[in-house]
Amino acid sequence: MADTGVAKVFMHGRSQAVRLPLKFRLPGDRVRVRRVKNGLLLEPIAADIDTWFAELDRFAAVPFMEDGRRQPPMPAAEDLFA
Repeated sequence: MADTGVAKVFMHGRSQAVRLPLKFRLPGDRVRVRRVKNGLLLEPIAADIDTWFAELDRFAAVPFMEDGRRQPPMPAAEDLFA
């Protein structure tokens, strides 16, 4: 990984919390937490719709299904009332 650091894990009441170093601070006051192979992934949650669409625009230049769907042909429709 190019950008790594160490964060402090501590108890806050009955919850476990992580104090992130300054260079890893996330915008907003909530994050999405997801389990990945060997750990956890924290992702900021966009609070307003404009920010959410701006995040999606990062992928505008990435080709989507450029080789086509490669889906098998649909079976012939049968008449259910025949």
